[in-house]
Amino acid sequence: MHTGRYVMDLVRAAKARIMATQRNPDLTRQTLLQAAFQEIYKSGFQAASLDNILSKVGVTKGALYHHFGSKQALGYAVVDELIREHILDRWVRSLEKAENPIDGLLAILRRKDPHPSFDQRLGCPLNNLAQEMSPLDEGFRKRLEGVFRQWRQGIAKALRRGQERGQVRSDVDPLESADFFIAALEGSLSLAKNAQDTNVFDNCKAGLASYLKGLRTPDSS
Repeated sequence: MHTGRYVMDLVRAAKARIMATQRNPDLTRQTLLQAAFQEIYKSGFQAASLDNILSKVGVTKGALYHHFGSKQALGYAVVDELIREHILDRWVRSLEKAENPIDGLLAILRRKDPHPSFDQRLGCPLNNLAQEMSPLDEGFRKRLEGVFRQWRQGIAKALRRGQERGQVRSDVDPLESADFFIAALEGSLSLAKNAQDTNVFDNCKAGLASYLKGLRTPDSS
């Protein structure tokens, strides 16, 4: 008796959420984006199922195509509005507030919450899409290149600011160091994904932390 009532309550709550989504176009669009991100992250863009996305959100294909003209447009929006914004928030905007760029980078590297939906077993959402779609779709390639470029430039700008403040060695090339850091970080995520072992990523992060500390001036150590 109680079990049946509990199930009915869950069904009613689910229907209420679906109706609320359907009545709010902005909420519908954002919910579709989040569901698409999860599906693409899990399966890759090409294998991502629109039916799975629609089932999670509880809307029709008509609602999907009202907000996104095609699966490709939905994928582009995931890059532009979710993945790009996460990278900028985590790595660029937070560094702009850091008093010392080395300390700022170390703090970000050591954070335990890389992404609300991040799973080390699945790798990096940005790198996964870059590996899959860059050779196949110019729209994806340009968008993903733009995210990487903003990430690289954000770190390089922070390192230049650190040089001006006497916190980063003057012989360090900021853009070269930013490129190396991002390449090493993304490579470590790929290694951990392949090994299905988070210890691999932890070991790589320790090596990256040592590299960052080596960029300091003696006075700022």
